[in-house]
Amino acid sequence: MTIQLERIQLHNLKMQLKKPFKTSFGTLENKEFYIIEAIDSYNNHGYGESVAFTSPWYTEETVKTNLHMMKDFLIPLIHENQFSHPGEIHKIFLPVKRNNMAKAALEGAIWDLYAKKKNIPLSRAIGGSKKKIEAGISIGIKSTINELLHTINNSLEEGYKRIKIKIKPGWDVELLREVRRHFPETAIMADANSAYTLKDLEHLRQLDEFNLMMIEQPLAHNDIIDHAKLQSKLATPICLDESITSLEDARKAIELGSCKVINIKIGRVGGISEAIRIHDLCKENNIAVWCGGMLEAGVGRAHNIALATLSNFVLPGDIAGSSHYWEQDIIQPEVAVKDGMINVPEKPGIGYDLDHEAISSFTSDVTTFDL
Repeated sequence: MTIQLERIQLHNLKMQLKKPFKTSFGTLENKEFYIIEAIDSYNNHGYGESVAFTSPWYTEETVKTNLHMMKDFLIPLIHENQFSHPGEIHKIFLPVKRNNMAKAALEGAIWDLYAKKKNIPLSRAIGGSKKKIEAGISIGIKSTINELLHTINNSLEEGYKRIKIKIKPGWDVELLREVRRHFPETAIMADANSAYTLKDLEHLRQLDEFNLMMIEQPLAHNDIIDHAKLQSKLATPICLDESITSLEDARKAIELGSCKVINIKIGRVGGISEAIRIHDLCKENNIAVWCGGMLEAGVGRAHNIALATLSNFVLPGDIAGSSHYWEQDIIQPEVAVKDGMINVPEKPGIGYDLDHEAISSFTSDVTTFDL
């Protein structure tokens, strides 16, 4: 049965984070993004969220390029093509190179719409089975080690199953040594966001003493070859993030031995459909995966929860509760973590109702496309 879309609306939102989030390549205080609303001829509404930042420091995409690609290329492709399942959107978008976050935002809205039409949770629509998922938390670079230690302690008291710490040259070995001294048994991983090169090999080998779950993306954002060389010299598992933008990237990284873990982000790989394919490939090759975060608001967070119900998401993801990032989220109820776990919603689609009053208060502009 063909999915007949009547219109797509792009809601431009800007929300202020509770606290600035600092990484090796910048500090974020506000998050601007789009909520994509897909409406069919039966007045069903599906929602997606764009995850690109205002500056191209994570990938080449930005909020403005997302708007350009959706408006001028991707929405016209949806209008020109018939489809009966959201899994077909990936193929429809193939003529447009990369721009994965723009593609994922639109595809996500159609996945939500599809699950609602089927009257099933999105998690079940994509093949997930878990009723609860483990929650980890990502902590940005702090002003002092004591501030970081305090934040870790608070996160553990809240029940988070894994702590991710951002590192960079000069904020790494001594930092992790102090963290391990205070938290010797805690599941800790380090995220470098491409801050190192192979010249730092001997320095990075010092991380092996800290029994880390993994070090995430230590080398260049588009590299898999040097990561293979580094992994052969490290006992600590390497996790690839920015390097994996497609199923083909994952296949090549696995064949080269570039990593032992892959972080799957829906926006980075172009949507839920490609995320599922990467998940399946990793499962076949005994590569553990976990769901990464992009400081999403409630809609994007709900999509991440659904994805993390797939069977090979065996490590806690960056899916913290809404209240960790926002004074007020845009969904009801907000995502909550209890004893380190998130209950997977059972309602159709993403499983959360949108708080339209909150959305309106954060929205600066709405663009409508009739199809």
